[in-house]
Amino acid sequence: MIPVSVLDLCPVIEGGDARQALLNARDLAQLAERLGFKRYWLAEHHNIPGVASAATSVVIGYVAEGTKTIRVGAGGIMLPNHAPLLIAEQFGTLASLYPDRIDLGLGRAPGGDMASIRALRRPMREQGEDRFPHDVVELQAFLGEPEEGYLQAVPGAGTHVPIWILGSSLYGAQLAAHLGLPYAFASHFAPAALVQAIELYRANYQPSEKWPRPHLMLAANVVAAESDEQAELIATSLYQAFVNLRTGRPGKLPPPKEGYFETLAPQAQGMLREILSCSFIGGPEKVTREMKAFIDRHQPDELMISGQIYDHQTRRRSFEIAADCVSRL
Repeated sequence: MIPVSVLDLCPVIEGGDARQALLNARDLAQLAERLGFKRYWLAEHHNIPGVASAATSVVIGYVAEGTKTIRVGAGGIMLPNHAPLLIAEQFGTLASLYPDRIDLGLGRAPGGDMASIRALRRPMREQGEDRFPHDVVELQAFLGEPEEGYLQAVPGAGTHVPIWILGSSLYGAQLAAHLGLPYAFASHFAPAALVQAIELYRANYQPSEKWPRPHLMLAANVVAAESDEQAELIATSLYQAFVNLRTGRPGKLPPPKEGYFETLAPQAQGMLREILSCSFIGGPEKVTREMKAFIDRHQPDELMISGQIYDHQTRRRSFEIAADCVSRL
């Protein structure tokens, strides 16, 4: 059975706050562990009122402390925002506290707007310069075996925290293939380049000691309920969040809104259909059928599911149904 994991954007809902979002994240991770999910990843975003996981390594520690066996990690850390040594020390600390349970997914995007980039105070590079590949290699070295006489990450050196390359374009696929690293594609919000990225990654993969073969994870949205109609209503929170984000109005996750999709202009409806083309929304039979078709078509080594759902108990139930769907694949 294909391993399935959870991507949590730590949603802050309308009428709620960041504290409740973080408590919900830990609670959902405990449920995911009981349900048999393999990983629980959290994402770095900045200046988005509806996402509470900006201090990603801190949230990972909080979730890892509340669980026992599930792998907890970043999906991901936006490396251009950070010095590689700092990330090595943070994740080396996590790996020291929670051995063999920490993952480090790395993204090239800033995870926020220009105001966020300026406030993070990373040195601005010369126009056109891309430090991401160099920073990934440097981070690998900090997490690898220490060399006498060289700068070391303490903690970090010798922990060998698994590194993943994340991406939503062909760039990440090329880099992951070149470095011989596992690759996670963000098909849950940017599916346009999915097929090309998979082909590019597999065709150009350079085997590494730890990863002799390409290892692909694909992400998808899942909103599962007792019926297709109920799931469609619940999913309108996700629809609203995407529309708000794409129109420059990011906010907290809104409650479901009956008939919302039909109120949108044709252009907005088309945008949503494109974004949600790798999403499984429905009752158990529909979700199982669509999940199986997706896996059969793309043959990923792992699947990661995200569920942006307003009510926490409804969200828990969605993941319970999703776990049952996975068991029937």
